[in-house]
Amino acid sequence: MSPVFVDSFHWIALINPRDQWHDRAIAAERELGDVRLVTTDDVLIEALNSFSSAGAHLRRVAARFVRDLFVDPAVEVIHRDEAAFQAALDLYGARLDKRYSLTDCISMNLMRERGLRVALTHDHHFVQEGFQSLIRE
Repeated sequence: MSPVFVDSFHWIALINPRDQWHDRAIAAERELGDVRLVTTDDVLIEALNSFSSAGAHLRRVAARFVRDLFVDPAVEVIHRDEAAFQAALDLYGARLDKRYSLTDCISMNLMRERGLRVALTHDHHFVQEGFQSLIRE
């Protein structure tokens, strides 16, 4: 199977066992089996930011989780450069009728560049851009 993009939605749900999507996120990843996961440092920043006021325990868990991703051979973390930022800014400006975050735009551009069609997310913005979301109701 082709690699699968992982959005912050998925990482947040995995990190927090009290997240309403936690069980679905685990199930979706298990269903994939042995597949390469692709994410970006921007996505990881977004995930960590979501835990900024969650208290010391969850912040510690989130930091350890993200550190572990960097050494996981099944996960590729892509680092953005200036060209990727500019391209994302172009998409952001071209979709003024949407509520895409800049991180979404970075992610969607990367998915297009890599030929990725599937994302571990529940974010409907990816579906609006023609990608498949693996975390569903």
